[in-house]
Amino acid sequence: MHDEYPCGRISRRNALYRFGLLGPAIGAIWGQDNKAAQAPADAQKPPQKAKSVILLFMCGGVSHIDTFDPKDNKFAGKIMDAIGFGDNLAPRKRPVIPCRRTFKNYGESGIPVSDWYPNVGGVIDEIAVVRSFWSHETNHFPAVIETTTAHRGRQFDWPTMGSWVSYALGSANQNLPTFVNMGRPSSSVQLSGGFMGATFAATPFQTGETPIRDLNPPADLSAAERTRQMETLAKMNQEFREEYALNSDISARLKAYELAARMQLSAPPLVDFANEPKSVLDLYGIGEKDTTDFGRQLLLARRMVEKGVRFIQICHAGGGNGSWDAHVDMATHEPLCRATDKPIAGLIKDLKARGMLDSTLIVWTTEFGRTPWSQHDDKGRDHNAMGYTSWFAGGGIKGGTVHGATDEVGYQAVENRHYCSDIHSTIVNQMGLDYKKMDFQYNGRTFHLIEEGDGPIRQIIA
Repeated sequence: MHDEYPCGRISRRNALYRFGLLGPAIGAIWGQDNKAAQAPADAQKPPQKAKSVILLFMCGGVSHIDTFDPKDNKFAGKIMDAIGFGDNLAPRKRPVIPCRRTFKNYGESGIPVSDWYPNVGGVIDEIAVVRSFWSHETNHFPAVIETTTAHRGRQFDWPTMGSWVSYALGSANQNLPTFVNMGRPSSSVQLSGGFMGATFAATPFQTGETPIRDLNPPADLSAAERTRQMETLAKMNQEFREEYALNSDISARLKAYELAARMQLSAPPLVDFANEPKSVLDLYGIGEKDTTDFGRQLLLARRMVEKGVRFIQICHAGGGNGSWDAHVDMATHEPLCRATDKPIAGLIKDLKARGMLDSTLIVWTTEFGRTPWSQHDDKGRDHNAMGYTSWFAGGGIKGGTVHGATDEVGYQAVENRHYCSDIHSTIVNQMGLDYKKMDFQYNGRTFHLIEEGDGPIRQIIA
């Protein structure tokens, strides 16, 4: 064929003829940078209540029993049949250990919250607590895959939640990414675009005072000169992009560099907190030893929401199994709660004060909960995927709500059970998308965002 290039490269015209666009992914690659990739129009049927999502992922497995799902200690010492996790699934006998936390009823709703989360307790009337999540995987790496992609296993390279939102809705601000991650994740899967390609992967922002590496252009470079450079770069990239259009990694890298160039002009004010009133910094705990790092991330998340970033994922205490993995002593949860409590409450208060909470969905979750029985000397808790808690706020959620329940010792979800994919369904529903039609064509197969689960949690939606 005359319009084939040598060495296996294929012209745009011939590729269109032979491959029929290969689905939405190639369309997005060849599209102009300011043209957002869109899901089919009929997929956007539910009313859009949330314009942005802030996903707070606590890495390692938070104990629901010690935070948002109080149990009566009258069962402490009771011997129960315990199932191991990972490769050790042999039945065992383990004693229920007491919860050493005290719970207080907060707000008009009177929802009990642990003394480890007093500030979050203060905004509980904005929160819907779901105490009945469950999943299949009981080891960290597969559990993180399952809870962030809504799928098990790695026979297919599933995209994470933020990638689906990025694919479906595209960008609302061409100078900033659609999907951002802050904080260290437990797994690279939490940032991955999977089979959608690198175009839809998360853009990582660093912690500390310089979230974006190499962001600032030289001090003597004017905006006009920078614009001329970008125009020249765009012309040079055009032919290269068409020749290598079938390579999504190369195309995504080009777009990443071009986005980085635009961010040099738009992002410095975003990450500069110098003009924030002290009252706002105090709200997030910025300037305090325990809360500064996480507080800075959440304040930056609020600023991103103001600029139209659609999906902001914040991973707390990640790396390895995650610091929330409390096998030896539940006391290790205390500093982690202290680091996150005030900033989370501050974010909710700040968004509400600015009239932004109604259009911003906040989701707090983890990869699984922890068992009611002892792991080490009746102080630590094991992994527990049979029942755990996540919560939602803003974005059309009915605050001051408790939904679902675990059994009397907090082991299994027994009332209004929800598979972890219902988190994903609820997120896309609030963003105006029909979870049943969130599909992607790849290698001749249709992949679905949700293949197991009951869909959006209607009981918590206002």
